[in-house]
Amino acid sequence: MEVAAPSLGSSRLERPHLVHTLLSVLKFLKLLSKRPTSHPLRCGFLLESPPPPGAVCPQMEFLGFLFNPLNLGSWIKDEWSLVYETSHVKENWIDPLMRWQPEVQELIDQLQGELTSQPSPPKSKAKVTEPKEFSLTTPRPRAIPVPELVPKVAETRPVPRSTYQPPKEQRLLEMTKRYNRWKAEELLLQANIEELRCAVPRSRGEPQLQDSKKKPRLRLPPRILKAQKLTFYTPNDNAPVKLNTAAILRERALYQRQVEKELQRVDRLVDGAGDFSEFLEWQRRMQAKDREEQLAAGEVRRLRGKLSHEEAALARQQVAQEKRRTAELKKEETAELMQRCAERRLQEEKSMKELVEQVLETQKNVKVAQTELRKGRRRIAQEVMEENRELLQRSAEAAKEEQKRRCDLVSQLRALESQPTRRGKLVDLTQIPGHGLEGEMSVVELRERLALLKETRRRQEEERRDQIIQGKRAKSQELRDTLEQVALCRAAMGRSAALRWEEKKARWAAAGAPSQDERVLELQRRIQEKAAERRARAASGHVPAPRAVRPKQRAQLEAQRRLELERSRERWLRAQQPGCEPARRLGAA
Repeated sequence: MEVAAPSLGSSRLERPHLVHTLLSVLKFLKLLSKRPTSHPLRCGFLLESPPPPGAVCPQMEFLGFLFNPLNLGSWIKDEWSLVYETSHVKENWIDPLMRWQPEVQELIDQLQGELTSQPSPPKSKAKVTEPKEFSLTTPRPRAIPVPELVPKVAETRPVPRSTYQPPKEQRLLEMTKRYNRWKAEELLLQANIEELRCAVPRSRGEPQLQDSKKKPRLRLPPRILKAQKLTFYTPNDNAPVKLNTAAILRERALYQRQVEKELQRVDRLVDGAGDFSEFLEWQRRMQAKDREEQLAAGEVRRLRGKLSHEEAALARQQVAQEKRRTAELKKEETAELMQRCAERRLQEEKSMKELVEQVLETQKNVKVAQTELRKGRRRIAQEVMEENRELLQRSAEAAKEEQKRRCDLVSQLRALESQPTRRGKLVDLTQIPGHGLEGEMSVVELRERLALLKETRRRQEEERRDQIIQGKRAKSQELRDTLEQVALCRAAMGRSAALRWEEKKARWAAAGAPSQDERVLELQRRIQEKAAERRARAASGHVPAPRAVRPKQRAQLEAQRRLELERSRERWLRAQQPGCEPARRLGAA
């Protein structure tokens, strides 16, 4: 380690990268030296490169910082321990540096004295800047670009016939719209014709003829549809449930607390504590009494609801009679209104026929004009296509000649170019770089060491994995034992709960049906009276037979139906002729 240090001038030390290099060399010499007598300061390494006057010596500051006992014992040791082992850092680095600290402090004082006694160098005059001529580089000749290939122009295809015709999808859509329109009009017409049939009252049995005698018939009560029965799904108590660790431990703690409470109760009974059997018997009697009162109250509520249902049925019968009288008045008014509407529709149909005739005449003129316009457009399109074809042929021939000339020129230029030479560098991975550093090794040796390090780490990970698996197995075995104990406790609790439930059912069966009180008897009597009154009204009332349709009204309905059919056909004809609107505009112009 005792080598001659290179002499560095003060001007060179002023550069930051040189100072960093000097401190790095000083650090390696100090840390890698094996003897305290071979300290780098004894070789004059620091004294031969003093800083300029008035400047701070970086070597002195670095050594003062490195050999400070407070820094060595605190964060420097911690940072080195992150990379290397703590025992290695303490034995090989921290302890030797602490032993050399007094000697280094003396050398730092010596360096400080040398710096203070060193005379200041004379100031040198700054060099005058000498301008130099600005030499322009000769420009390189521009490379001749490779011409792009002119694409071949595809032959133009003639204009298809579908250009001058409406698309097929549009025609299908129009046909679908017209069909849907016609279907909707037919349904509307049928609904308008049959809208009054529901107002004619009829009996529930066979329809009576006009010549038959009218016989009073009893009106059947309205049908009451029964609601669907509710479906109740019984829960599956035997379904397996997967419990986690926390649930198993909580359940075990719960059963342990219950067992402790039961043991404490047994101990109290053994010590002479009182029993709650008398209190429980009194509580059971009171609960039975309360239950009887609740059942009686529920029966009263049910009978009140039944009574309100009977009263509502009587009210509905009265409302039905009033509605029948109102319906008869409405039928007479509706017949008069229908006769007026039929007369007004006849007048509208006459005016619509005249309008349709005018539209048909204008439509013929529009079709002739459209055919002449299509012929003119086709003639112009053919002339334009011929001119475009001639221009494209001329431009294609000129482009081919220009492309051929450019390709010949490029081939001549490429023949004059020289081929580039290949330059390669061979690297020997088994050779040591030879930079003069301690512990240098080749790339092959470095790879071998890294492989050994990976193998060691893999072995450690496997050992750690085996330890974790063993711990998990022990924990799972403990959980299985706990789960077996919990299952036993749960089965015992279930059996005790089943016994208690059987006792409770036996007590309820022994209690018997609830006793009848005065309120229930009174409500039953009133319900019977209301039901008898409702049946008497239903038997006394009769349903009127449907009146026969008058011949005059039937003739009016037939005439109205024919008019609606004619109107729907005319609208369908107008919808099939799309040129009616342009024709009307041309006629107006």
